[in-house]
Amino acid sequence: MGMKLGAVLAGVVLVGAGSLAAHHSVTAEYDPARPITITGTVTRVEWTNPHSRLYVDVRQPDGSVVNWNLELTARSALVRQGWTGRTVKAGDVVTIEGIGARTNVAGANARSVTLADGRKVLSGINEEP
Repeated sequence: MGMKLGAVLAGVVLVGAGSLAAHHSVTAEYDPARPITITGTVTRVEWTNPHSRLYVDVRQPDGSVVNWNLELTARSALVRQGWTGRTVKAGDVVTIEGIGARTNVAGANARSVTLADGRKVLSGINEEP
């Protein structure tokens, strides 16, 4: 019986270690030295794990539109903060504050979302830079 328990515990440790290794640091993908503030129209909301996402169309000075990919925290963390499927939806105008991607893409880790009515909701800061 002791051998079986040891094998089970070893399996749990290995599975847990794999999960930890798969998770990334926010600052590995996003640059704290690149703060961003954007305002635009939500085109899509993804309630997924390990990170939820907002996609927001942002009009540029030249009139073109860029669709930003904004990483939030996990769905479960957003729910604990009071988010529902109606907190942010396609068509809403939002202002996002966060840190920009390290690569030259329209992406960021969102730190806060301000709704059109002025309410600021957290996105669930994953870690401090």
